[in-house]
Amino acid sequence: MLNRTLTKIRPLDRDAMDAARKHHKQLAIPEDSLGRLHDLGIRLAGISGNPRPCIKDAAVITMAADHGVAAQGVSLFPQEVTCEMVANFMRGGAAINVLARHFGIRLTVVDIGVAGVLPDIEMAPDPSLRLVRARIADGTADMTAGPAMTRSQAEAAVETGIRVFEEEYARGLDALGTGDMGIANTTASAAVVAAILGCDPSEVVNRGTGIDDEGLKNKADVVARSLERNRPDASDPLDVLAKVGGLEIGGIAGAILGACARRVPVVIDGFISTAAALLAVGFNAAVKDYLFAGHRSAVEGHALMLDALGIEPLVDLGMRLGEGTGATYGLAILGSAGAVATQMLTFAEAAVSQPSEG
Repeated sequence: MLNRTLTKIRPLDRDAMDAARKHHKQLAIPEDSLGRLHDLGIRLAGISGNPRPCIKDAAVITMAADHGVAAQGVSLFPQEVTCEMVANFMRGGAAINVLARHFGIRLTVVDIGVAGVLPDIEMAPDPSLRLVRARIADGTADMTAGPAMTRSQAEAAVETGIRVFEEEYARGLDALGTGDMGIANTTASAAVVAAILGCDPSEVVNRGTGIDDEGLKNKADVVARSLERNRPDASDPLDVLAKVGGLEIGGIAGAILGACARRVPVVIDGFISTAAALLAVGFNAAVKDYLFAGHRSAVEGHALMLDALGIEPLVDLGMRLGEGTGATYGLAILGSAGAVATQMLTFAEAAVSQPSEG
């Protein structure tokens, strides 16, 4: 499945982009007066192959999993919180639920590797909310003692992400947002980023759930020891994922690849989703053109990751929660760019006089 998906990812449709650019210049407003919305609309045309792209159906896929490296004291919260938060998602009570409802975005939560038994969940009576049970393992192993998972588990995580995306696509989907939940996943993500970018762990390790200076030093040391022990191959994204990644990171990477294969734009959330995006680009460089950053996370290291991908964030609200919360804002902005492209009238259609030459 992974190889088939990779072969379907194509470059942007330049003809559609040229047609979209021409259309935007004919809109009954001063040229380029909607700023980045024009650029977004033109890139959406290149992604979809439609000069007049429209985003009616958007969804966030939030992947949840646990990490064995939590045993190294890298988070203020106990590992049980991952399981408890999945239950909260399905009750409709988390931040991602509130923002997804507010923006009219579907939410699919995936148990791809949560440790422990999910409690009996009284699902919120919401047809736009879905739980997928696709657990590959009860979390990863402690990566300071060896690989976080086997290569076959890493591949299964990526392919699970592809399958979940395909299910969402079958429901009708014009744009995808990514989200995450998993105690200690900023540690695994920092290790993934340090491995891929070849940077020092101190450049990408962050306070995550709010650890103090001593905790931050310990976290950087944990990432450094994990990289030294496992020596992931930066040229092989599956090797990086297996040795120092997480099941939810692999699932997000798979969802991104699945979306790109279907010519669907992807809005990534914060630190964890961006680490997954770096993996996805490692599988196929064309993925980069399909990515939008919903926001700039307030955690250290995220700006470095966005710079490596060449992506300018759509908003900066000082957020650092995850879950897909930042992606909801990006999806809303992409929706507005699509509306401009499809609903605004041109000078000729509106019977408005055009500006004089010069």
